Amino acid sequence: MADTIVTTAMEEAQEAAVKLPMQRPLYQQIQINDSDDNDFDVLHEEDDDQSLDKFVVVDNLPVVGPEKFEKLKSVVCRIFNVIKDDMFFMPLDSDTGQSLGYCFIEYNTPQEAELARKNRDGHVMGKVKQYELSVRLFNEFDRIVNVTDEWNPPNTEPNVCKENLQEWLLDYKARDQFLIHTDSELEVSWNDIVQLNPEVVQLLHNENEGLVQWSPLGTYLTTTNKQGVSVWGGAKTFKPLNHYSYQEVELVDFSLAEKYLVTYSSHEPESPQEKYNVVLNIFDIRTGKVKKSFKGSAKDFGISRDKGIPSIAWPLIRWSDDKDDKYFALIGKNAIHVHEREADSFKKCLEVENVKYFSWSPADSVIAIFSPELNSVNRPAKVSLIKLPDKQELRQKSFLNVSDCRMYWQSNGEYLAIKVERYTKTRKSTYSGLELFHMKERDIPIETLELENMEKIIMFAWEPKGQRFAVIHGDNTRPDVSFYSMVNAVNKGHCTKLKTLRDRQVNALYWSPTGCFGVLAGMNGFKGQLEFYDVHNLQTIATTEHYMVTNVEWDPTGRYVATSVTTAHEIENGFNIWSFYGRLLYKIPRDHLFQFSWRPRPPLLLSAEKEEEIKKNLRKYSKKYEVEDNDASMYLNEQEQQRRKIGVEEWNRRMVEWKRLHEEEKDQRRMLRDEEASEEEDKNIGDEVEIEEVLNVVKEIMAF
Repeated sequence: MADTIVTTAMEEAQEAAVKLPMQRPLYQQIQINDSDDNDFDVLHEEDDDQSLDKFVVVDNLPVVGPEKFEKLKSVVCRIFNVIKDDMFFMPLDSDTGQSLGYCFIEYNTPQEAELARKNRDGHVMGKVKQYELSVRLFNEFDRIVNVTDEWNPPNTEPNVCKENLQEWLLDYKARDQFLIHTDSELEVSWNDIVQLNPEVVQLLHNENEGLVQWSPLGTYLTTTNKQGVSVWGGAKTFKPLNHYSYQEVELVDFSLAEKYLVTYSSHEPESPQEKYNVVLNIFDIRTGKVKKSFKGSAKDFGISRDKGIPSIAWPLIRWSDDKDDKYFALIGKNAIHVHEREADSFKKCLEVENVKYFSWSPADSVIAIFSPELNSVNRPAKVSLIKLPDKQELRQKSFLNVSDCRMYWQSNGEYLAIKVERYTKTRKSTYSGLELFHMKERDIPIETLELENMEKIIMFAWEPKGQRFAVIHGDNTRPDVSFYSMVNAVNKGHCTKLKTLRDRQVNALYWSPTGCFGVLAGMNGFKGQLEFYDVHNLQTIATTEHYMVTNVEWDPTGRYVATSVTTAHEIENGFNIWSFYGRLLYKIPRDHLFQFSWRPRPPLLLSAEKEEEIKKNLRKYSKKYEVEDNDASMYLNEQEQQRRKIGVEEWNRRMVEWKRLHEEEKDQRRMLRDEEASEEEDKNIGDEVEIEEVLNVVKEIMAF
């Protein structure tokens, strides 16, 4: 059916084709054989740069009059990501001025045209989805016009088993991978602690122009360039799995279940009439098709500019953690728009005005929303908890004299901490406080925690999989670090301070993914102070430093810590790998280091009971690995001994050779010294010199 429609359109396109907006008219780019019926029998390309492979024909469009032409054009341009007017041409009936139901679109490359055909053929548009678009490449003209009536069975491709993209998790050494991104290459390596050196998995030439990013579960690796986003993956090495074409992609994000890919693109408006310059696309990871697109100005997405540089609270689209990517919320200008996935599309299900920040619960479809004060209507600031899909408001709390709020969910969704910045009485400064929501208790009680001396909170962080949190507060030059617990035997159900570390040269804290341990780090002006801390026993394990450190990141298992110095500093670029108790294992210098990033691991499939059983019987399970570790240590010792033996033998060989040459040159040395003895012959000859030295003079009067 679609081919029949396109055949009719192609016959009409013969007259309209010469009007295509190319650099040269179409009739100058192709040669047409003369024939009685003037059909396009044979097309010959004169110039590869003017190839018709870059054009697509879109058929089955609505037929509209002049009054709706611009609206139809804008809709089609949005669907096909057309940025410039000279890329698009829609012929009109010369008598009625109506559109003819098809259009031509030119892309920059044949690859982009083929991708548009692949992604948009069969796309449905219209209020009641009555128009199913048919998209064909212009060079398919002959094949469509000359369709035979004879039916041939379709070719069936043999079934090919796909690679297991999680095979890296089966590494027999239970190692983790990490990414090294420099100005010239991308390197993925194993963290091999036995060899005390990275083991390279794959080295890729760096052709991307933006950041490289892992997907949340570690299945994919993304690279960006001007043509779009490439997704890589594989069982043992990385191969390109898909390419999501859209020009000028600057930022990328994944949905939490890795079903969707979100891209951010922007460009400067070419004319005052241009309505949008920011585009957000949601791609289906599997098919590569655009599932949802948002376009508008920077202000529509709440993007501000500081000295001409855009300030973006990325990601603008944030997904609920329901393991199925069912909901996402888009931050806009003083509002959020929540969309729900229905069948194969997303529809808006909730819109809330006057919103500055929001955050999804990591355990339930609950969204926390902060609404700032509205002095014009005397409305205080407010934090609300809304549960989907019934849009029920579970809890809310209002605040007065508030300048800002930040929200922090505990990893299991049991608690929500709200850091509130309040004005002092003079309103010339602010101080910090915490509002702690007990999400699993009846009516969600709220507990208030205020710091001593009305101090400011520099950083807040929950313990992963735990009920403790840490706060860095006080003076910016030498702040204090306090640890709290939400549960303890003495004061059950209420927040209790565990310990405060005074006058630490740190401004950041990084918890281990398994909890219990943390790294206190002095970034930027603190020159890289590191303190490894055991929160369970409330004691410091080790103190050290990594000069000018810019990034600290735990591996997904909580066994190792990576500290790195990136191109934020011109010198000392590279990374160090530490044990969880602060011992430096190895360090790798790397010039022009842009990025170091561990490969994430998916959540464990074990139940909480099974995990607890393994922890209790850890010694039984660890015997096997202790034997392997001992064997590896012996192997390393043997290697070290062999290396030293080879070094000693090489030293002895060189000494023998040196002595031989020295003896051969003995006569030559005597001749150069005018027959005087060489250094060996006169080394025992010396002149005796007698030296007298007055050590001390004492005057003393003697009595007679």
